Amino acid sequence: MREEIFISRQDIARPRAEVFAFFSDPANLERLTPPWLRFRVLTPGPLPRGEGAVFDYRLSVRGLPLRWRTLIETWEEGSRFVDRQLVGPYALWHHTHRFQDLPGGGTRIEDQVRYKIGWGLLGRIVTALWVRRDIDRIFAYRREAIARILG
Repeated sequence: MREEIFISRQDIARPRAEVFAFFSDPANLERLTPPWLRFRVLTPGPLPRGEGAVFDYRLSVRGLPLRWRTLIETWEEGSRFVDRQLVGPYALWHHTHRFQDLPGGGTRIEDQVRYKIGWGLLGRIVTALWVRRDIDRIFAYRREAIARILG
């Protein structure tokens, strides 16, 4: 199965340091995730931050309960971080979060997700029918939540 790439961008009128601080707090991930995923952070607090941090989550995808574990593999304070799935439903999930200053103030938030389902032909069919659409819906919800919380 080939690797897929998803990109989402959003501009908000808040300083980059404030936006990065919000996103670097793993407790805020629940606020940015659609309720239909029933997403919960399982890692006990205080939650670690920065490169090398590992987090465990529980969620439900199309009614199927799943566990997910991610590693923060790259951390560039104030500008970007990368999380990679260690355990979960994907053969590959590599999510880069970038934060850039906008001319005249504000911040551009960019999410780039590289993902792969696996499962050969079945994975290609599942991706074509559901996965890409689900990712689009999740990030549309995320953009709305960001606008509501930080906008």
